[in-house]
Amino acid sequence: MNEKTMQLMKEMRLYGMHRAFATTMETGGADTDYTNDELIAYLVQNEWDDRHNRRIERLTKSARFRYTAVMEAIDYRPSRQLDKNLVRRLGSCGFIQKRENILITGSTGVGKSYLASAIGHQACTMGSKTMYFNTAKLFTLLKTSKADGSYPKQISKLEKQDLLILDDFGLKPLDNINRHALMEIIEDRHGKKSTIIASQLPVSKWHDIIGERTLADAILDRLVHTAHRIDIKGESMRRKLKNKN
Repeated sequence: MNEKTMQLMKEMRLYGMHRAFATTMETGGADTDYTNDELIAYLVQNEWDDRHNRRIERLTKSARFRYTAVMEAIDYRPSRQLDKNLVRRLGSCGFIQKRENILITGSTGVGKSYLASAIGHQACTMGSKTMYFNTAKLFTLLKTSKADGSYPKQISKLEKQDLLILDDFGLKPLDNINRHALMEIIEDRHGKKSTIIASQLPVSKWHDIIGERTLADAILDRLVHTAHRIDIKGESMRRKLKNKN
């Protein structure tokens, strides 16, 4: 009877419940330690935990983060001038429910990408669909998709993400195609989804990078209006690590 029950659990893809029941049978817990309702609660909880963990794993894998980053590892040394309360509040991901944006700036190597990725990982653990992109590579992908006819599909995929992270924004000025692509992305997400943008340039310089005044005004108005700003100070963390090594 127990073997048949466990086989049915597998066929129904109740993997967490199957593992918990197998462990219980091995230890004899079903006969001694649990009442019927306690055993059912134990099995259901294990199935829920298993599905939850597998969902987080799927979300994290599909996000394609550049770094494996966690909020607990963020460095708050005084020279970085990070507002710990703000960062922790953003780490709770309430900004996603509020459809707000985050703009992270700072010189090269100070940890912008890591911070953006840490928040992104946290979003995945809370069940939010997230995607991470190097901005230049995203624009290359979108140009290619225009050629092969998959552009609408790519744009739709970006629009559906609860959190979109655009890293290394503004390394070079946008051409007309990239400018319009950015406008379409931001317009689709405005007031509906959240976006994190990380850049070496201060926000005051983004207008020049985007170019074409009318489009730049429209893009920045949609981005900045509901954005939390983080400007990381200090010297390069990569240089510090290299020197330490």
